[in-house]
Amino acid sequence: MHQQKSAYVYGSITVLLWSTVASAFKLSLRYLSYLNLLLYASFTSLFIFFILLVLQNKLYVVKKLSSNKYSAILGFVNPFLYYLVLFKAYSILPAQEAQALNYTWPIMLTLLSIPLLQQRIRLRNIFGIFISFSGVLIISTRGDMTALKFANPYGAFLGLMSALIWAVYWILNLRDGRDAVVKMFFNFAFGIMYIFLFVVLTHNIVIPTAKGLAGALYVGTFEMGITFFLWLKALELSETTAQMANLVYLTPFISLIIIYFAVGERILISTIVGLTLIVAGIIYGGAGRNNGTM
Repeated sequence: MHQQKSAYVYGSITVLLWSTVASAFKLSLRYLSYLNLLLYASFTSLFIFFILLVLQNKLYVVKKLSSNKYSAILGFVNPFLYYLVLFKAYSILPAQEAQALNYTWPIMLTLLSIPLLQQRIRLRNIFGIFISFSGVLIISTRGDMTALKFANPYGAFLGLMSALIWAVYWILNLRDGRDAVVKMFFNFAFGIMYIFLFVVLTHNIVIPTAKGLAGALYVGTFEMGITFFLWLKALELSETTAQMANLVYLTPFISLIIIYFAVGERILISTIVGLTLIVAGIIYGGAGRNNGTM
């Protein structure tokens, strides 16, 4: 019982931190371009994982960078491609819409599992997907579904693409049996190389203002770094992953409250209705149930 209570503490802290990141993205993008935010946040995350390796007496693995070739692939998908697309989506969409569209990744995972993992799709899954994507339409059209006039087609596309990329990353990650912290360190080590080259070739590296740096440090620590470890700890202590997974369904709704107060966005009724349908479809169809995360 004590162990399960500890699991809920770790899980609750993680969910609360995850609920702040949509606001943190949007606020940080006021002071940094999406590419510079990606660069500085990723360096922060790499440092976090380095510290975790030190604390777990696994620092010896740093010498084996060249032998971790699979991380060269995973690092391209995440953090490079995933956060490149996600931060761009946040730079052109309201935070409430970007986070809701990104939240469809368990549905993307269900769809990708059919060809990539040879899994059979059930009627229940199909209904769940239909419910979730009706929510996507409501959010993307801001409630004007009859005209099917998307408020920001490019932004909606990027939001959904971020969900698709994360689902691809999750499937690739299934084939990587290394220690979780070790592989995340190497993924970010390779990802930093791609990010740095991309920013140098297509953009300018700028020295961030104090507010921009604070935003990047926060994002790198609590979205891309320490929350990963806290969530793993919660899953490790919990009797079942389902008990932890249920907590995650609170994340987007808590996030809307924080977006309202921290970012100052007026939360649209269409966002609340659409997000509710997305979550309902995920729960009904069982998407993301096996991995214990969202």
